[in-house]
Amino acid sequence: MDTQNLPVERGSLMKSWQVQRRVIFALLMRETLTRFGRHNIGFLWLFVEPMIFTLGVTTLWTLTQALHGSNLPIAVFAVTGYSSVLLWRNMPSRLIGSIEPNLSLMYHRNVKVIDIFLARLLLEFAGATTSFAALSIFFVTIGWFEPPEDILKVVAGWLMLTWFGFSLAILLGALQELYEFVEKLWHPASYLLFPLSGAAFLVEALPDSAQKVLLILPMVHGVEFVRDGYFGSQFNAVYDLPYMAAVCAIMSLLGLSILRKISRAVSPQ
Repeated sequence: MDTQNLPVERGSLMKSWQVQRRVIFALLMRETLTRFGRHNIGFLWLFVEPMIFTLGVTTLWTLTQALHGSNLPIAVFAVTGYSSVLLWRNMPSRLIGSIEPNLSLMYHRNVKVIDIFLARLLLEFAGATTSFAALSIFFVTIGWFEPPEDILKVVAGWLMLTWFGFSLAILLGALQELYEFVEKLWHPASYLLFPLSGAAFLVEALPDSAQKVLLILPMVHGVEFVRDGYFGSQFNAVYDLPYMAAVCAIMSLLGLSILRKISRAVSPQ
């Protein structure tokens, strides 16, 4: 092995990482200004918007005394459930059809399709995560529910849901460039998946036959794991993280391979 080239390779790698970081940061700033502008509260809408949605659902469930198969506080149930839906459902919506309006950026040598995807995904992650954390702190402060029993489980579950959202978004975003009907299918599918995602029920409250069907959906395992971290001693969480990780890994590989293929065919306009 030629050890003389190692410092050069490390230097090239660090330089590439610095360029990549600057590109993604610039795209993040551009996307933030494009979506939220400079007026009113500006970029604060990034997390205020999902907070409003989650608060609205929490209020509605509380006023209607919605049934969710347990004696757990509706507030914590709604926050953990609906926040997770916003995390994984919004990511594909932001990536599908995102290449065409950004073709002009491809004139810049260092800007790639994956950079546009990553910038949008990181923006959605930041908004959903800030909203989730802020609402959790707020409701704990006012005494609507207790602090998480295991904060590490909550973080791990949230990161698993993030991985699911990332992998699903990249896969659908790449497929949209090959098949235009992907966008038409995703919108109704996202609404149909919401009541099946585990946001509004506990798996243990369902019949065994229903559990087997719903546990096919990877996001159900992530939601159960997050809730296990919040109040695991009060119910029996049902999840299989290795299964969820396997599905996410497969979707990631498929999405990145398709993205690599279409990236070669993308030309600036």
